[in-house]
Amino acid sequence: MSSSFGRVFTLTTYGESHGAGIGGVVDGCPPGLKLDEAVIQRELDRRRPGSAGIAGTSRCESDAVRLLSGVFGGVTTGTPIAFHIANENQRSGDYAGLAEIWRPGHADMGYDIKYGLRDYRGGGRSSGRETAARVAGGAIAQVLLAARGISVSACAVELGGVSASEYGAPEPFGAEERPYAAICEEVIPVWERLTAETRSAGDTLGGVVRVEARGVPAGLGEPVFDKLDAVLAHAVMSVGAVKSVEIGSGREAARMRGSEHNDPFLPPEEDGLPPRMASNHAGGILGGISTGAPIILHCAVKPIPSISLPQKSVKRHGEAVEFRVGGRHDICAIPRVVPVLKAMTALTIADMLLRQCRMHVVPGGTA
Repeated sequence: MSSSFGRVFTLTTYGESHGAGIGGVVDGCPPGLKLDEAVIQRELDRRRPGSAGIAGTSRCESDAVRLLSGVFGGVTTGTPIAFHIANENQRSGDYAGLAEIWRPGHADMGYDIKYGLRDYRGGGRSSGRETAARVAGGAIAQVLLAARGISVSACAVELGGVSASEYGAPEPFGAEERPYAAICEEVIPVWERLTAETRSAGDTLGGVVRVEARGVPAGLGEPVFDKLDAVLAHAVMSVGAVKSVEIGSGREAARMRGSEHNDPFLPPEEDGLPPRMASNHAGGILGGISTGAPIILHCAVKPIPSISLPQKSVKRHGEAVEFRVGGRHDICAIPRVVPVLKAMTALTIADMLLRQCRMHVVPGGTA
C-alpha cells in the first residue's frame, strides 16, 4: 500500500479509523536527540478529535502516544522509533448502513475496485484519522530539524473562500495557538460565523493552509526527479484532503513576466554564506534545490465530503440509492490539518537533510 515515506529518514504508518489504534515506525533518526512522549503529544494535541471547536467532530480521542522503542533515557538511540496511539472512542455502528454504499467524495469506490473489499467503518485506512501517525512522525522530524536550526510553522490563510488577508495583517508566528490556526486575529469571528452557518445548513467547508520552513540550508534536494519542491508536493498531496499545492508565488507565476518573477541575488551577509534574495517568488527553491531562503507552500484543502444533507449515489453493485452520512465528522479539516501539513513538510526536509549529509560522508571519516 506504499505506507512508507522517505529514503533515509523514513516513516511507516499503520492502522485504521475504527481499528485498535494508529501508529508507526520512524527509521534513520540519528542518535543523541532529546525525545520523549510529551514532545510528540504537543503536536498530536493540535490535531486530535475534539480540539477544533465548532469546526470539529464530536468524536473525542485523547490521542495519547506511547513510545515503544528507539528511545532510552529520553534520548534517541539511532534504532527504529516505534509509537502507538490507541483508538478509544469508536462508534462503528454509525457506519453499518454504509457498508454497500459508495459515498461521494470518499475513497469507497477506489478501495472496492482495487482490493475487492474495504473497511467501511469511518473510511478505514483512508480516514483522516490515519494522519495522527504522520503528526507523530513529523514531531520527531522537527526535533531533528530544531537541532540543526531549522523550524517549520503552519497556519490557515483562507476558510470557505474567505481570505484572512481581507481582515488583518498577517501574523504567522503564534498562529497555531489561535482558533483555526488563523494567520491573523481579526478573521477569527468571521470564520466562526461562516462555520456555524455551514453546520446549520448541513454542509462543510474547505480552506488554504500556508506552511513555512526557515533556516533550511542551501543545497537540499536532488536536481532531477527528486527535486525538493517535487517531493514536498508529493508529501502534502499524499494527505487525502489536499487538492493542490503551490510553491512560492505558485500559479501567480503564470501571470507574471520574467522580470517580475526572478528573485535578484544580493551579496551575502557574511563571507562563506550563500547570497541573499531580494524577493522570494521561488519559495526558497531553484532547480529543485533549496536556496537558503524561507520555503513557502500554500496547500488547498477540499471540503469534508461527509455532509449531513441527502446525497444520491450507488451501491457497490450499481443500485441507485439516496442516503445521509451518519457518524461524527468535522465541518472543515482546518485547523486539524494544519499540524499534518507541517509534519509532512518536516519529514521531507529531515529526509533531504540526511540525504545531503550522506553525500558528504568520506569513507573512514565523518559527515
